[in-house]
Amino acid sequence: MDEPRKTALHAWHAEQGARLVPFAGWVLPIQYAGGIISEHEACRNAAALFDVSHMGQVFVPGDPDAAAVALETRVPSDLRNLPVGRAKYSVLLTDEGTVADDLMLTRVADGWRLVVNAARTAADLALLEASLPAAHRPVLRQGRSLLAVQGPLAERAVAAMLPEVEELTFLDGRECFLEGQPVFVSRLGYTGEDGFEFDLPDALAMPFATRLQRDTRVTPAGLGARDSLRLEAGLCLYGHDIDTTVNPAAAGLGWVVSKRRREAKDFPGAEAVVAEIASGAAQRFVGMTLEGRLPAREGAVVFAGDEAVGRVTSGGFAPSLGHPIAMGYVDAEHATPGTALGLQVRRHVVNATVTKLPFVPHRYHR
Repeated sequence: MDEPRKTALHAWHAEQGARLVPFAGWVLPIQYAGGIISEHEACRNAAALFDVSHMGQVFVPGDPDAAAVALETRVPSDLRNLPVGRAKYSVLLTDEGTVADDLMLTRVADGWRLVVNAARTAADLALLEASLPAAHRPVLRQGRSLLAVQGPLAERAVAAMLPEVEELTFLDGRECFLEGQPVFVSRLGYTGEDGFEFDLPDALAMPFATRLQRDTRVTPAGLGARDSLRLEAGLCLYGHDIDTTVNPAAAGLGWVVSKRRREAKDFPGAEAVVAEIASGAAQRFVGMTLEGRLPAREGAVVFAGDEAVGRVTSGGFAPSLGHPIAMGYVDAEHATPGTALGLQVRRHVVNATVTKLPFVPHRYHR
């Protein structure tokens, strides 16, 4: 078995008292000494620093217009009209039209930057290599770190180093320079809060994090807080809420399929995807608010009366709300917000209510 990889901030995490755990082939901090709830609250109220260098950073080279056409053979979104410096969330599709991965794509002057999930990086590269012409052969970018600063005070904390970030709005990206080296900054993230992701050379990761650490507005945060934040924000986690068995329409991701692409049906599995967008999936992805304090975890059965009607794919305690929440798939007739359900938690069935997503409103800087 291969040894887990370490990010450029591995020693820094240890110095901060992080509890380090294996995750998707890497060793990453799950939490620091202050605990998950304090890190979660820091992100909601001030700013939190996350090391997300395990994510796969892929570059698709070549004329960006031609590369957009090539990428659209695997991505159902409309990429051709996206301006340089703009990012878009979408999904990579299998031949059957199910979700091979979800990803962020950013158009740059000389091609496209993709950020994919760590556990899917090798599979995504293989899928793209088989689908794209040689002129747009995907390249895994090595020697780079990816750091995220998220929260309502993220802009103020970062602008002290990179004042240009104040010019960015949600889904904007641009190249800046830190200590004379290029850093690509994107105004986006995975918490529902305003914030930024920084693609920078490994050598800059330590000085960048150390400088941010001195700012009292910024708290280091690990995978635990990242998960509770994205759950409150109603954001899917690949391998749990979406995978190769799921049609994007069933997952509530039909919006990534543009009108032009729906009409053209020029992507893998288009007939099945467009049909489910039009008629609705037999099972729908929903949020659920639980009574009491016991959280429902992935795999918990969802009941309507005595009938099993679905399953939980993500669940946990919501620090911002003070009670447990969950997401998962239920039969369409039980997916309307306000519907009463029961969730199997240990030996009990806990009362729950279908809740419109997100649980906590997004606060992106638009």
